Amino acid sequence: MDAITVIRTKRDRGELTDAQIDWVIDAYTRGDVADEQMSALAMAILLNGMNAREISRWTDAMIRSGERMDFSSLPQPTADKHSTGGVGDKITLPLAPLVAACGAAVPQLSGRGLGHTGGTLDKLESIPGWRALLSNDEMMRTLRDCGAVVCAAGDGLAPADKKLYALRDVTGTVEAIPLIASSIMSKKIAEGTGALVLDVKVGSGAFMKNLDDARELARTMVGLGRAAGVETRALLTDMSTPLGLTAGNALEVRESVEVLAGGGPADVVELTLALAREMLAAAGVHGKDPADALRDGTAMDHWRRMIAAQGGDPDAPLPVAREQHVVTAAASGVLTGLDAYAVGVCAWRLGAGRARKEDPVQAGAGVEIHAKPGAAVTEGQPLLTLHTDTPERYDYALEALAGAVTVAPAGTPFTPTPIILDRIV
Repeated sequence: MDAITVIRTKRDRGELTDAQIDWVIDAYTRGDVADEQMSALAMAILLNGMNAREISRWTDAMIRSGERMDFSSLPQPTADKHSTGGVGDKITLPLAPLVAACGAAVPQLSGRGLGHTGGTLDKLESIPGWRALLSNDEMMRTLRDCGAVVCAAGDGLAPADKKLYALRDVTGTVEAIPLIASSIMSKKIAEGTGALVLDVKVGSGAFMKNLDDARELARTMVGLGRAAGVETRALLTDMSTPLGLTAGNALEVRESVEVLAGGGPADVVELTLALAREMLAAAGVHGKDPADALRDGTAMDHWRRMIAAQGGDPDAPLPVAREQHVVTAAASGVLTGLDAYAVGVCAWRLGAGRARKEDPVQAGAGVEIHAKPGAAVTEGQPLLTLHTDTPERYDYALEALAGAVTVAPAGTPFTPTPIILDRIV
């Protein structure tokens, strides 16, 4: 076979055979298919889609490109969560230790920033000393000692996805439903978790802009998981407005610690608890209410042990950007809109994300949010604070915020969008 024929098949709206899929994934993993060729194929998939058989085979081929993990030796059942990506979506950070505090083991393999959305590993790496790369033995030891681990997928776990994930980020092909579904599920199935809860984001700041697309993605992933023997369910959650009051790496860690301390923004707490309850139910763990684990400090205890086990200092000061710029309200009234996508792009341009797969990120860069939709605001009131080490980025970052803030006249009725929009089981 050859890459050109495979690309042309999908370019011309054809259906890839099992043999073509197996070959192209294997050849790309080995380096026989070049990045530019896989980029062309990814774009063809984005434009022309895949049917259920193609997606299933593509996912299976990516799983077979590497090893599979086995957590059957752990004394407790395993549960994992995956988010399709949003702005200010720091939920994994408080969620993993919270679920561990309630009796399930959480082997959380996470990724880096993708497009305008932040990456869990990038956030945690803002904690001094914390490291994302663990051997399988280190991962198992951390799970046994702490109940939860958040780390990068090893090179041996779905290596085809690791290469393709980075490529999609820089080629405008992140949004392809077949590639999102197969990327997520190849890692999660290979990871070996017994239960999986998917947080499928919907709205301007998500890759799925509308409920119909989100439901399609959720159903596709739930089907892939269940077919592989993983108890899988999904929540569709709102991402029209940033989640919480921060978007950026160290900024989001700080907010996550506030949640674990029993505080934090109401929307972050609500979603964290909802996902924790889904994970525990899917794993068959009953008993402790996750809300109690936030109140009594056991979730925080698990966080501190988890961070320390990976070399991090949970007491160390988090990085702070050298420069700040305040964005104020242009008029008085009711804040009725704060566009999540615009805030995500702004944070990315400030240095919180990457434009190329090899780019570093700034730990302290990002956006701090001082008012959320529904709040009364006055002209000149601070709405956002932009953080960066490189102030020359401000003009470019501010361009992203054009039209992002909507202020209606005082007294304008405002009905907030619920956090949880649907549930797929």
